[in-house]
Amino acid sequence: MRTGNRTGGGLLVAGTTSDAGKSVVTAGICRWLARKGLKVAPFKAQNMSLNSFVTREGAEIGRAQAMQAAAARTEPSALMNPVLLKPGSDRSSQVVLLGKAVGELSAGDYHSGRQEKLLGTVADCLAQLRRTHDAVICEGAGSPAEINLRRTDIVNMGLARAARLPVVIVGDIDRGGVFASFFGTTALLAERDQALVAGYAVNKFRGDVALLEPGLEMLRGLTGRPVLGVLPFRHGLGIDEEDGLRVSLRGTVRESVSAPPCGTDVLRIAVVPVPLMSNFTDIDALAAEPGVVVRFTDRPEELADADLVVLPGTRGTVRALEWLRARGLADAVRRRVAEGRPVLGVCGGFQLLGERIEDEVESRAGTVDGLGLLPVRVRFAREKTLARPVGSALGETVEGYEIHHGVAEVLGGDALFTDARGESLDGCRVGPVWGTHWHGALESDGFRRAFLRRVATDAGRTGFRPAPDTSFAALREEQLDRLGDLIEEHADTDALLRLIESGPPAGLPFIAPGAPDTHAPAEDRDQAPAEDQDQDAGAPS
Repeated sequence: MRTGNRTGGGLLVAGTTSDAGKSVVTAGICRWLARKGLKVAPFKAQNMSLNSFVTREGAEIGRAQAMQAAAARTEPSALMNPVLLKPGSDRSSQVVLLGKAVGELSAGDYHSGRQEKLLGTVADCLAQLRRTHDAVICEGAGSPAEINLRRTDIVNMGLARAARLPVVIVGDIDRGGVFASFFGTTALLAERDQALVAGYAVNKFRGDVALLEPGLEMLRGLTGRPVLGVLPFRHGLGIDEEDGLRVSLRGTVRESVSAPPCGTDVLRIAVVPVPLMSNFTDIDALAAEPGVVVRFTDRPEELADADLVVLPGTRGTVRALEWLRARGLADAVRRRVAEGRPVLGVCGGFQLLGERIEDEVESRAGTVDGLGLLPVRVRFAREKTLARPVGSALGETVEGYEIHHGVAEVLGGDALFTDARGESLDGCRVGPVWGTHWHGALESDGFRRAFLRRVATDAGRTGFRPAPDTSFAALREEQLDRLGDLIEEHADTDALLRLIESGPPAGLPFIAPGAPDTHAPAEDRDQAPAEDQDQDAGAPS
């Protein structure tokens, strides 16, 4: 797709709503193109998520973009998600720019001017990716028809107009009203934005496509735009994603057919959904094990019969501590430990298990008492730790990633992860209580199996046996291949390829009434001659 000095092709996958399937469709297109031998990259200009990942160069990006990079068979980088917003409340978020935290902003402050100024940075990142890849598949956020936010938009039509990207709008038919959503979304866009909307994709369809076809033809007659794919509903096709503060616990652990237990016992794991829960994807590796049953619960009585309780990461450690105490969950966890039953804390969950927390950064609550279950004291630093550590535990090599402001002073117990000399790298263990700042450690198959064997012993589940051949990386690859299959088998791939290569088709009709053209001034660059637009798309204004 790249010839001479010309940049690679591009496409923006937008959605009628949040959770319409943009992330999944983007990942599927990336895998389909990668299997065709193309060099492809994902891109999301701005992501609001509490699930993040650390790249090899030490940059923090949305975890969905890291998974899309895996689908594209390329190394994730900060260019793929230049702006990440990590909510700390209903009204404010930490702003991560090009992989580094730059401060906290209220939603009003961000949308009143800061966001608009980032369009040049965002466009430049996209242009860099297009210069080094055959294609860049961009993901929008929420809906492009949020007309109250259009003036400062940098992730939907603002990006599409600045970079002259064709747009495919995804709609979730499982929710109902998909035809109205397609039509209404298009009709609420300004005329110049509508000129970039090249077609639609129906997601999560159940039933006979023949019954849907009359509606598809009528939609084309009404809008002048085709439906470029009807993607069937499939269990277990989610990727690591989370938008805003909404957490769908139903979708956290992937729905998939699992192998029967290897032993005579199952292991029951209870995960406590603390406020501002982050990187709860750590649990997926446990759920992938045959014979392991994972559930989320905020009821103290349901912690009593679990074989392992997990306190996951959180963006609000002190707030989570107050929440645990108010619901009786703190006492339930203490009772478990007194009985010698296993508890695991990851990142924020690890901090909760300590003796004391000094926080003048995240909550500004000062010094507060932790649960007192590990000899650890935590002090919040203004600089965030971002790392990709490697160590060993329980005789196995372990890889992980760290994203935290809290610095742990370990005053006793045993180190959880050590280096080649046996020196402590991270974490603390005292009896059945385990704590670590490392996310992703359970994706290391050998360590996960050794950890589960130890938990089963401590919990008295002598009949439990971890499967000897479960490869979490292989399961994830299979999942990404299924996304590629979804696009290859159920989308008009020839039409998608034309859009990626050639840009928006000429002559797309305007759908009344349209919205006022309140575009950001930086978007005036799309008035450049068509043959120059690829070259100019990334230049900051």
